[in-house]
Amino acid sequence: MQPCFNLAAIGATSELYQTFEPYQARGLMLGRVSVVHGDRYRLYTAQGEMTSEAIGALLYRTERPDWPAVGDWVAAQPIGTDEAMIHVVLPRRTLFSRRAAGPREQEQPIAANIDLALIVCGLDHDFNVRRIERYLTLAHTSGADAAITLNKSDICPDVPARLAEAKRVAAGAPVMAISARSPGGVVPVRQFLRPGLTIALLGSSGAGKSTLANQLLGFERQAVQDVCESDSRGRHTTTYRELLPLPGGGALIDTPGMRELQLWAGADSLDSTFAEIAELAAQCRFRDCAHAVESGCAVRSAIEAGDLDPARWQSYAKLRAEIAWHARQSDVQAALAQKRKWKVIHKAMRRSRLE
Repeated sequence: MQPCFNLAAIGATSELYQTFEPYQARGLMLGRVSVVHGDRYRLYTAQGEMTSEAIGALLYRTERPDWPAVGDWVAAQPIGTDEAMIHVVLPRRTLFSRRAAGPREQEQPIAANIDLALIVCGLDHDFNVRRIERYLTLAHTSGADAAITLNKSDICPDVPARLAEAKRVAAGAPVMAISARSPGGVVPVRQFLRPGLTIALLGSSGAGKSTLANQLLGFERQAVQDVCESDSRGRHTTTYRELLPLPGGGALIDTPGMRELQLWAGADSLDSTFAEIAELAAQCRFRDCAHAVESGCAVRSAIEAGDLDPARWQSYAKLRAEIAWHARQSDVQAALAQKRKWKVIHKAMRRSRLE
């Protein structure tokens, strides 16, 4: 049996315990998912760390995005001393997701019940404000707060300039420069750590997430590798998402690098990330302004006056078009699914008439 865990220290709240009460009355225990490996899970519980599976009813009666994910709180039935069966995934406060790869419009959960999405970006070839905008859009969709951490400040020749670039797209999120190679270099991040708070490290491979995780944990828990000097691209040293308790309380979710970050977001989340553009668009003469050649367009006027960065506008337009395209695809898939459903029903009705 592993040592027992203080669930309150890793995010259990009084509201969560109230939600859990009906399941406790059924003899189930509260646990938090720390690792997902296919259909196997690892849980932190008050009775210790346990391996687990989900009952069939949970898997077959819910959609895949509603299956247990790292960070989820669950009601589980203990089996022996170190195994359990997950019966219920408790309601999520926040959920950071991306669009799954492939032709189907499907959500891929990354981390659940996070309080802070810490977007880690390297101050080398990894630095990309357009990618930061994508992460911020998904963070706004998740319901979690966001902060931007620019790592590798020890090798960047002009840190103030990079900070200024990041702040221009941060939409009010805190921006800090750190060096995860030394304990003193991560002091700006430590201000966010406290008991009960869950932080998820998000970013591309080679950004230094695992090195930062090791500094915050106080020991070499996560494997790290050097990045390629020519393009600063790293190999996936973290190959799966994992929730780790922090020494002073709180929890850290380390995630593999995500080179492909397809949006699972709506227009409202995009407008939160690009608040200045949304504000300008509201001032346009026409409500359906395409911001192209229309008269009275506040967006085009701001660009021409030098008050709005054209690259920022192009990024917004690209992401908005991407969201609209996926929305159309989702509608098409829903219509096809409905058509297939009625086709099956009509076939069944014809067979019943013939019998």
